[in-house]
Amino acid sequence: MNFASDNTAGMAPELMAALSRANEGFAIGYGNDALTRDVERQMADFFGHEVAVFLVPTGTAANALSLAHITPPWGAVLCHDTAHIMTDECGAPEFFGAGLKLIGLRGENGKLTPDTVKQAITRYSGHVPHQVNAASLSITQATEAGTIYRVDEIAALAEIAHAHDLPVHMDGARLGNALARMNVTPAEATWKAGVDVLSFGATKGGAMAAEAVVFFDRTRAAGMAERRKRAGHLLSKHRFISAQFEGYLKSDYWLKLARYANAKADKLADGLRKAGAKIVWPVEANIVFTLLPRALDAKLKAAGAAYYVRSNAIAGNDVAIAPDEMLVRLVTSFATQDTEIENFVGHVQRG
Repeated sequence: MNFASDNTAGMAPELMAALSRANEGFAIGYGNDALTRDVERQMADFFGHEVAVFLVPTGTAANALSLAHITPPWGAVLCHDTAHIMTDECGAPEFFGAGLKLIGLRGENGKLTPDTVKQAITRYSGHVPHQVNAASLSITQATEAGTIYRVDEIAALAEIAHAHDLPVHMDGARLGNALARMNVTPAEATWKAGVDVLSFGATKGGAMAAEAVVFFDRTRAAGMAERRKRAGHLLSKHRFISAQFEGYLKSDYWLKLARYANAKADKLADGLRKAGAKIVWPVEANIVFTLLPRALDAKLKAAGAAYYVRSNAIAGNDVAIAPDEMLVRLVTSFATQDTEIENFVGHVQRG
């Protein structure tokens, strides 16, 4: 009953096989190998657009380097106040951004709204050189609440940001899950909607350590190669990141993995509802938030269930949480089995 995170699962079989193939023979290092060149072409085909791609081993590196590249040290990144860059990256964007500032904004269901972004831009604009001014916008797909920005929502936010010369960054650690749920193309959900730079994650989708910074305007990527190297995120045996992306993108394997994880989240949420548990936010990717009595939490943990308890403050005004309740996050993956779900739901039913 492991629902702690999709990064607690091992590697998807095809991606492990891709790593094994990459282990044969020799290849020039630091991304100058043939496999990396092939992956860059795959990325262009995947997004239907010319792109500049920089592979890194962690999502934190992808986010921090992306934001540092598009935001001056004296600028501010507008984001949701529960975004991963705000709550789980230990100041990495500020560190790699030489002092840039993250400004967290409230928003229902884990998402920003156009009005909120407009107001923030107005508040953090004009008072130069004394105030940190809004310089970029970052959105998370899927969000930390497990919800999804639809294409029109992305476009509306990007339009506002671009009208004020703010580039748009997307943290796509679970982009595959969002695309699978929306049934839209990668192009429609990124550059066509106004995204300028993307942190494209494969690790949570079934890889071991494979993330990419993707620029949809190659001119904007000038200097990124040096930034990545200086930050210590250019791997010498680079082909092993490339191999994972090659397997992830080939024959839409990413889509198969994402659809499976999403389906298991649906099954888990349905079972919990039938057991009388309250689902906090719409289940739109592979994340389920529910409220559990504290006594039941102890029983589940004793039975071997693994999941994260989140601070009640994360829920904001979205849901009322009783004193004896806990906000619990459950995440499914390509490796989640029906027996795990049935066992967990059974424990909830029995209380």
